[in-house]
Amino acid sequence: MRGSRGRLFFEVTQKSRKFTERRGENISLRDDGTDGTNFFFCGFRVFCVRLWFLQAKKIRAVARFVLAQKYLHDLSCVFNLFVYLCNMDERIERQKITSVQNPRVKMVVALQQKSAERRRTGLFVVEGRRELAHCLEGGLEVKEVYVCPEIAGEEVCVAETCPVWEVSRGVYEKMAYRGGTEGVMAVVKARPLGLEDLTLGDRPLMVVVERVEKPGNLGAILRSADAAGVDAMVICDPLTDLYNPNLIRSSIGAVFTVPCVMCSSEECIRFLKAHDIQILTAQLQDSRPYYDTDMRRGTAMVMGTEATGLTEVWREAADAHIRIPMLGRLDSLNVSVSAAVLLFEAVRQRGLHNS
Repeated sequence: MRGSRGRLFFEVTQKSRKFTERRGENISLRDDGTDGTNFFFCGFRVFCVRLWFLQAKKIRAVARFVLAQKYLHDLSCVFNLFVYLCNMDERIERQKITSVQNPRVKMVVALQQKSAERRRTGLFVVEGRRELAHCLEGGLEVKEVYVCPEIAGEEVCVAETCPVWEVSRGVYEKMAYRGGTEGVMAVVKARPLGLEDLTLGDRPLMVVVERVEKPGNLGAILRSADAAGVDAMVICDPLTDLYNPNLIRSSIGAVFTVPCVMCSSEECIRFLKAHDIQILTAQLQDSRPYYDTDMRRGTAMVMGTEATGLTEVWREAADAHIRIPMLGRLDSLNVSVSAAVLLFEAVRQRGLHNS
């Protein structure tokens, strides 16, 4: 390899070596017993060959983007994202939007603000690098990307197999649902799941919520579900849609990492019974402390709203009623806090905290 591209290939390869050495303390053995460092480095070199055939400025941009992602501590995750960014068979020139009256700006604003528009189009908006990275890892289809260089800086590199639009600061602030999203957002195609799409293990752990209305609570529950390694989350008789921007924000992308289904309570109960998954309902009446309940078998933790709790259909279907002891004057915790307590009790009983 000669010329500038040959030199850049050497430069990227050297960066990969330094990156591997610098992050060595975070690398663990893979399932097959091989050293994660060697796996990452070899894979990185292979894809550097592909990079050699791309435009020189794109090589530098992709390399800088990957090496700058400090929040991605798992090297295999960084590698997967790197491969996605490098898989650019079609080069699409970025176009610029400077007017808030642009039809695309109005479309994004409508998707952010109106659940009816999200349902009608089957699209939703993801803001922020971390959330978008989880979205890509989850295999969702990104339709178009919007980048504000004034906010995001010059180091941003996105996969350009879809249209990429550069927008001014004023346009981005009009489109953004929240502040501090790093100048990057994308329009993504929704991928609704049904109960029949779930893949469960021998002892599945699930979390079920009934008629929980606040998107922030649902997002917080999803974060706990991801942390506890939950197999799936089911939202029964939903009062908000899964791609509400507040839900995505509060889940910090866990909505893309935890399989999530929306259905009726009756459908969910039939599914759980058919798969021999015990139903544990969180309630004050006729219940016992949660830590006195065996959660080592297939289990679904079921919770309702803080105001009204669960409906009678769940109380009757339950295999056991459990409660979190309240020692003060108040009689309940926030539903997302309750979910975290119960899920990690299941983790403790199953011995997963030692893995």
